[in-house]
Amino acid sequence: MIATDLRPSEAPPRRLLSPAPQVPPPQPGPTDRARGWIVTAFVTVLAAITRFTMLNYPTDARTPVFDEKHYVPQGWQVLTGGWIEDNPGYGLVVHPPVGKQLIAVGEALFGYNGWGWRISSAVAGVVLVLLVVRIVRRMTHSTMLGAVAGLLLIVDGVTFVSSRMGMLDIFQAVFVVAAFGCLIVDRDDIRRRMALVYAEGRLGDSVWGPRFGVRWWRFGAGVLLGLAAGTKWSGLYFIAFFGLMSVAFDLAARRAYGVQRPWVGTALRDIGPALYALVVIPVGVYLATFWAWFASETGVYRHAVGNQIGEDSAFSFVPDALRSLWYYSASVLQFHSGLTNSAGNIHPWESKPWTWPMGLRPMLYYFADGSQIDGCGADECVKA
Repeated sequence: MIATDLRPSEAPPRRLLSPAPQVPPPQPGPTDRARGWIVTAFVTVLAAITRFTMLNYPTDARTPVFDEKHYVPQGWQVLTGGWIEDNPGYGLVVHPPVGKQLIAVGEALFGYNGWGWRISSAVAGVVLVLLVVRIVRRMTHSTMLGAVAGLLLIVDGVTFVSSRMGMLDIFQAVFVVAAFGCLIVDRDDIRRRMALVYAEGRLGDSVWGPRFGVRWWRFGAGVLLGLAAGTKWSGLYFIAFFGLMSVAFDLAARRAYGVQRPWVGTALRDIGPALYALVVIPVGVYLATFWAWFASETGVYRHAVGNQIGEDSAFSFVPDALRSLWYYSASVLQFHSGLTNSAGNIHPWESKPWTWPMGLRPMLYYFADGSQIDGCGADECVKA
């Protein structure tokens, strides 16, 4: 027998192996496809019942209520004036045209009444519930959780009221949530492509990882974000956030599958296409939403060049139509930043965005008392 003296410094190195898989396991998603659509249809029908029942109520003596008084007449003017608005009654059109064009579609179908100016919002509210059910189901791999999310949205007060008013917010919500859904599908598709590359042994062909090629779901998200911005400018915040989120998804996928240099690979192969799909495309779509304005002769500030602003300037190389749109947009920004009450004071019902999730200052959309209430048997009645 030969004795061997192994000192600690000469002991063979020990290699620790994790029991976890080296790459993410396949995630096929929910397998109850038929049940998933049945549950989705049931929740969507509930949403339709709550959104469409007595949709024409309330009104202000058969006229719009709250800020409907701005957007409903603008929608009618869009319908009757060649899909543009000059809004002489209110002095300035302060939001892009998409939402008002959608209101105009309802007014074209049902006329200038409560049903006409609210039907598009109600449809959008129902579609929003459907989208949330399907998106949450995909993210959690659970039909039950998707249904719960849809039910919670049905009873959410803000969404309920927004779905029953001829205003713009519900349209923007639909476009933003649909864009988010597209990016979730795109994320899953990229994971599927990475798994295929890994299975085929091609992951080491480049230290930066594979190119992902054409990504139609992310392109669709860009189109929807452009429509969101074409409804209200606050859609710009989602363009910025979703762009960062999409790149983060790509980085996570490269790291999960063991790409040697995932950060550099993301910088070289993902950021550029993301900027194209989620910045360039939304900007192009936003400009396209003004198609009727560009084609018009009477749109607000359509011919600002030569009237409100001079023809010769440092930016005279820019087409007059785009310079006029820039002037128009600057006027809108000035309006919003200086919005006050009729006496010129700070708006009495101002609320900051960071207070919205807590509902610290809820909006009063409608109020009536006394003789305005029919069929009230008490001495004094109030409805709001």
